[in-house]
Amino acid sequence: MGELANCPKCNTLFVKTQFRTVCDACFKEEETAYETVYQFLRKRENRKALLHEVVEATDVSEDLILKFIRNGRIQLSNFPNLGYPCEKCGESIREDRLCKNCKKDIHNQLHQMEQVEMISERNKETGNKYTYYSQRTKK
Repeated sequence: MGELANCPKCNTLFVKTQFRTVCDACFKEEETAYETVYQFLRKRENRKALLHEVVEATDVSEDLILKFIRNGRIQLSNFPNLGYPCEKCGESIREDRLCKNCKKDIHNQLHQMEQVEMISERNKETGNKYTYYSQRTKK
């Protein structure tokens, strides 16, 4: 069920649902903006437009166009040059929430943490508080 909330755009009180995050008046404005963007992108010569070109041609904010893309209303498979920024570094991507480099970085950090936990567990099992390493000197 919905809950009462203030519209993030105009601060009007409305019933917020899973699908509606703005009031009815702002939703109608967003629908008009969507139609403008969609009509622009439907033309064959505009299908290869970059995000900033779509913003300039339609006068619709970049944030709103990105919202349409994230909600699946604009399918990137039909528009090869459109993308949205990675949530960590801002690199332009076409799927998921993170770029390949950020995914790899997070994966490496998780792997490193797992290694530290394994060493910590092994030390607990052996009862050693400290691990000492020594070098053998040449004779």
